[in-house]
Amino acid sequence: MDCAHLMFPDWPDAPGNIGALATTRQGGVSNAPYDDGRGGGGFNLGLHVGDDPAAVLDNRARLQAHLPGRPAWISQVHGADVVDAATVGPGQPTRTGDASIATAPGVVCAILTADCLPVLFADRDGKVVGAAHAGWRGLAGGVLGQTVAAMRAAGAGEITAWMGPAIGPTAFEVGQDVFDSFARALPGHDIGFAFVRHPERGGKYTADMFALARLMLEKDAVTSVAGGLHCTAVERDRFYSYRRDGVTGRQASLIWLK
Repeated sequence: MDCAHLMFPDWPDAPGNIGALATTRQGGVSNAPYDDGRGGGGFNLGLHVGDDPAAVLDNRARLQAHLPGRPAWISQVHGADVVDAATVGPGQPTRTGDASIATAPGVVCAILTADCLPVLFADRDGKVVGAAHAGWRGLAGGVLGQTVAAMRAAGAGEITAWMGPAIGPTAFEVGQDVFDSFARALPGHDIGFAFVRHPERGGKYTADMFALARLMLEKDAVTSVAGGLHCTAVERDRFYSYRRDGVTGRQASLIWLK
């Protein structure tokens, strides 16, 4: 697999002793509808989406060549539970959660997404890293704050974050229930700037998940936040998008200590 098909975060405040990357839909062997969007093999990493398991395992093996250890694949449920990535792997029970943290070199935190927001975390002293899967339910439910709390309990100092590819503010159409969920999650905050109402669409909104994530992180004193520049729904040839395509693959965001 060519490094040109991977994303390496532009993350100015990240400590020097971490590794981090995000995958795209390019550079793999999966067939349509899990392909690369241009007629070639796709780099789907999700075993739960209907793709040929042999193709997914081939893609995961290609990814492994760029990592110091096996990714801690967790069973994501749009919640807020945080897992110790060191407890995930062969011979271990399946771990359910939507975030993981690591404190030892070579332990790889991994999150799968296809529109939901992946957030990578590191403390500036390079002692703890984490990765969170934040769909709107998990985001409003506090998954980012729970990840920050778990990192601090493990010894993290000042924390910085990077937001990976997710559905962007022009494509993420939501209802009043989503607006109300964030109004409850962020009492006293003006969240109106993160929602654009569309009366012609039955009162639906388009929501800026990157902006909402920044507000949620600010609640927990995480103000150094990079990324949030790529929309999975718009960048068809680069990313999988569930909202856009329905049946589709999953890309990954991963982080580890060196």
